[in-house]
Amino acid sequence: MKNSEALLRIEDLVVNYGSINALNGVNISVDRGEIVAILGANGAGKTTTLRSVSGLLPAKSGFIYFKGEDITKVPAHKIVSLGMSHAPEGRRVFKTLTVEENLFLGAFTKKNVDMERLKWIYELFPRLEERRKQLAGTLSGGEQQMLAIGRALMSKPDLLLLDEPSLGLAPLLVKAIFKTIKEISQAGVTVLLVEQNAKAALRLANRGYVLEVGEIVFSGTSKELLESEKIQEAYLGKKAKADIH
Repeated sequence: MKNSEALLRIEDLVVNYGSINALNGVNISVDRGEIVAILGANGAGKTTTLRSVSGLLPAKSGFIYFKGEDITKVPAHKIVSLGMSHAPEGRRVFKTLTVEENLFLGAFTKKNVDMERLKWIYELFPRLEERRKQLAGTLSGGEQQMLAIGRALMSKPDLLLLDEPSLGLAPLLVKAIFKTIKEISQAGVTVLLVEQNAKAALRLANRGYVLEVGEIVFSGTSKELLESEKIQEAYLGKKAKADIH
């Protein structure tokens, strides 16, 4: 079975951790050029969704299609070579390697490191170029987040999965990271974003899905989600409506 419409389509995805049902029939689609946000509280299944899509967690049932191909049982390294990359929660940079060595590792599926690509990443994140010979473990949290995103971009993905890019960062840095995500999108990379900072994510995204205990309970355009009273109460605080006008 092929699906040619969406770049990514998740159909009736069920994922278990042992006997715990982490995802229960999740349906999500992402079209080329979009930024799509997945919102929800801790434990809702957001990270599980991304890990399943990128081949790091097996699905119990359901399907994941990427570029029309069924990738439900395809291993993670092959999914990367198909044009998808994943910047995981917690950054997971290689702390004993330099910034530049970390970036080169992001291109492991390519025969050669594309130096033009590296130059573009340094333009997106000038701080990384300044610190390119520095060990990744000596970077600040914000710099490590930039490095995690930069490393994911080195494989030239069509689809970039971002898991909690603003977690633990100061507000100014959060603003800078979100501005860069917009630039990445404008350069032609489709983005699926998991984020607890719901307001910032919805201002950036075209559409959003809300997960609660492994199920999608709400989906719509960013405007619809920002204006929904239920979403405001649960995730945005009562002032959200006033903020966006």
